[in-house]
Amino acid sequence: MSETTHDGAIAVSTTAAPPSPDDGLTPAELAAKYGLSVSGARPGLAHYVRQLWGRRHFILTFSQAKLTAQYSQAKLGQLWQVATPLLNAVVYFLIFGLILEADRGMPKEVYVPFLVTGVFVFTFTQTSVMSGVRSIAGNLGLVRALHFPRASLPISFALQQLQQLMYSMIVLFVIVAGFGSYPSLSWLLILPALALQFVFNTGLALIMARLGSKTPDLAQLMPFVMRTWMYASGVMFSIPMMLEDKPAWIADVLMYNPAAIYMDLVRFALIDGYGSDMLPAHVWLAALLWAVGIGFAGFVYFWKAEDRYGRG
Repeated sequence: MSETTHDGAIAVSTTAAPPSPDDGLTPAELAAKYGLSVSGARPGLAHYVRQLWGRRHFILTFSQAKLTAQYSQAKLGQLWQVATPLLNAVVYFLIFGLILEADRGMPKEVYVPFLVTGVFVFTFTQTSVMSGVRSIAGNLGLVRALHFPRASLPISFALQQLQQLMYSMIVLFVIVAGFGSYPSLSWLLILPALALQFVFNTGLALIMARLGSKTPDLAQLMPFVMRTWMYASGVMFSIPMMLEDKPAWIADVLMYNPAAIYMDLVRFALIDGYGSDMLPAHVWLAALLWAVGIGFAGFVYFWKAEDRYGRG
């Protein structure tokens, strides 16, 4: 308050402002009192799941848009979705099947579907991991401009790879039938096998998305890691046949790695000459444990850093 004296001077009142009821409260207490929260703070896990469910249409649409745009500049367009893994299978057959004789006496009507199935199914995991590494680091503009659960990005990329696999499966069915394994009820087993693999791939993509968001160079390293994983998973050869003269534990370790498990389940479902004796014991339980374990761990690991993506 101020007032003017009789000689024109301005006098300032020293009367103190009335005390505020918020005096003495800490910032945290003030926020709690007025229902305020930190901008961009990580939500609780249950609330985060509800947010993701609310963005389910965005996740699906984003994955479809990415799938359509992937080969938009190529003349053959979406045909490359099938042609790329098929050409890889042809190369592997020429090198491993004919030159190196990695079939180890397996009949050609079994080995060719065996090889093509392995290439297609492993490619599903490989591309999910590689796209997961870049899902945050490669979309920083979107991450910084809009508010949405960041897990939407790696999940949508894994979903994109699942949709791409569906196109490849049509060609795989034709190849398998062309080599004498005709449709039967066992083919329905590919549905739970691929569903479990999708959950596993999504968890792995979430893990790699968090790691790749802080270490962009990881995208350059992962092709070498994935190539090593491919050679250790029996894509081009039967693990028990190739290692029959080696200690049994080596074959067991390789056969229980998740990439080998999901490939073998699809092979068992589609190929008549690929019997249960080629599968490790309790293979469905192992597939379930890998899917649930990596799926849940990957989701929680990614959620833990939700408030740090796109910053710094």
